[in-house]
Amino acid sequence: MRKYIRKVAALGMAAMLAVPPTAGMAMDPILPHSQVTEGMSGTAYTVIDSSGELRNFQVDIVGNMDNGKGSQPMIMAKASGPVIEQTGGILQGMSGSPVYVDGYLIGAVAAGIKDMTPYTFFITPIDEMLPLWSMPDKKNKTHISTINIKKAAETREKAEAEKKKKQEERAKSQDKKVYGDELLDRARAAVAADKEKGKEKQPASDAEKNADANAEPKDVMYFSGFNQAGLDFLKRQIDPQGSYKFLPMGAPSAADMNKTDYHATLEPGSAVGVAVTYGDFAVGATGTVTAVDGKRILAFGHPFLHRGNVNYFMTDATVVGTISGQSNGMKVANIGNIIGRISQDRATGIAGTLGQFPSVVPIKVNVKDNGLSRSENYGARIAYDEDFLPQLSGGIAYAALSKTSDNLSGSTAKVGFKIRTDAVKDGVVARDNMFYNTADVGQIAMAELMQAMSTICQNSDKESDIIDVQVDITVDGDRKTASLISAVPDKKKVKPGETVKFTTTIKPYRKAKETLIIPYTVPVAQPSGTLNLDIRGGGLVPVTTLMLLQQSGVDVVSEGDNKQTTEDKLKKLERAGKNNEIVIAPGQVQKPVSKGAVQEAQQAAMQQSKERVSNLDKLGKKPVTPGETKFATGYIIDNVIHASLTVER
Repeated sequence: MRKYIRKVAALGMAAMLAVPPTAGMAMDPILPHSQVTEGMSGTAYTVIDSSGELRNFQVDIVGNMDNGKGSQPMIMAKASGPVIEQTGGILQGMSGSPVYVDGYLIGAVAAGIKDMTPYTFFITPIDEMLPLWSMPDKKNKTHISTINIKKAAETREKAEAEKKKKQEERAKSQDKKVYGDELLDRARAAVAADKEKGKEKQPASDAEKNADANAEPKDVMYFSGFNQAGLDFLKRQIDPQGSYKFLPMGAPSAADMNKTDYHATLEPGSAVGVAVTYGDFAVGATGTVTAVDGKRILAFGHPFLHRGNVNYFMTDATVVGTISGQSNGMKVANIGNIIGRISQDRATGIAGTLGQFPSVVPIKVNVKDNGLSRSENYGARIAYDEDFLPQLSGGIAYAALSKTSDNLSGSTAKVGFKIRTDAVKDGVVARDNMFYNTADVGQIAMAELMQAMSTICQNSDKESDIIDVQVDITVDGDRKTASLISAVPDKKKVKPGETVKFTTTIKPYRKAKETLIIPYTVPVAQPSGTLNLDIRGGGLVPVTTLMLLQQSGVDVVSEGDNKQTTEDKLKKLERAGKNNEIVIAPGQVQKPVSKGAVQEAQQAAMQQSKERVSNLDKLGKKPVTPGETKFATGYIIDNVIHASLTVER
């Protein structure tokens, strides 16, 4: 009887308090899960349609669940009322909806029971979520200075308005005083005028002359902007084990895509979004806000990707509507403006801060399909998280390619990228290459971009800053491959340092033979005797014993690789042979020569080598690999042939 009276009293109190919680900046009072008991009734709040209005539904507590030491306690409950009847139960997207008992926040709607009634669900206790605000936050520590553009513009406008007001007041007073700020302005104007006069007298440099001429549950991930091929590629990169279920998510409209709301507010029960990439391609989720304390928010009541300390976008969200289902019903919502940063993604929910923003890596992808006469430009911002950057950058580039070119089988693609980063001294990692594949050229064309991004993100010395990524892709619907037929030198006997011209014949696929003249310089340190040469496609790297071991599954790292810095690895990638290059270089097998001949050749080459390096330094050029010639073609070279020269000293 007492239990019944207590339940009726609780229902009465809940009815009195069945109004949305205030959107004030202070945290609502809480009731720890240890004080939540069977038979209590409360109210939960959420948004279910495009009106954005908070709607409430009744919650009856079934009991507490504690799975032992170290386990997360949960509160089991049942939902009822007109809103629940309308939605068909607790849906994905309602996660995070705050639950109140007698005006006290007890926790967040977290999850339903799979394949069971959608009206029974679990609540993550609020006292289990609050520690998220005090968790360590070591992400977002890149060193690129960020500027609040809107605030800077407001400050500048205010300063200009004050200056104009002073000038008007001085004009009205009609005094003849010269004020300090006016004197500074006059001095600056005089200096600028002198500089302009100096420029008129000096002849323009070549660069100046050419300037104008060249002028819900943790196992769910949501996406937008990806077609099916792009989504399949993304799945393989970020979820090779198939742990997540991928569901469509609404993207921001074109008008909202580049907006950032610096003064956004949220309240418990309102929709909120989290994204790891944002723009033409988005990967993230939408859910519900559980608690707000000043600028800090708690949401979801379960993890997004369960990755601990993170660096994600926080966005506002617009609910479109609901879809009922026994175990897969969902609340459909679009992510909107960027409003803050999510810093924690843990078992009990996500936490973040309004008005603070993650470091981002903008990526732009330009795709041109010559066969379809179609060009498209895509843009997205990836939250700087080293765990996702390589996969997401490759996934976005592939998705842009597959959306522009509706058929990638039997196609040839030229892919070039530039990554601006402090991982290298000159600030830019650049690479371009050609690819062909009978099934899907995009599958292999993104490998080098992802390799470069992965190398930067795995820098063992420091966290590297990445300013932006630019990817340019040109696709041809036909096969652009060629085979080497012959390479004949204009002389067989040569001296070290001498240049030989190889008349090289190639046979493009289903086209007539073509002849190329390729110069090759004999290494200065080459000993007397036979020099065996490989003439091959740049992408056909000679196989070594180490490579055979690695390909067989043995995890072997060479001593040289261990000693390489991140910059060394990136420069090695930049210099690596390209698929559309013909490379002439000494072969792996050479006839043995005497030690004396080798020493003589090395000593003779030392002085010449020093002089060459010195001259290259003066010209600002980098020395090339001795004994190797690279010759670019319009085809992917798919084989190797051999030639030999006789070196005489």
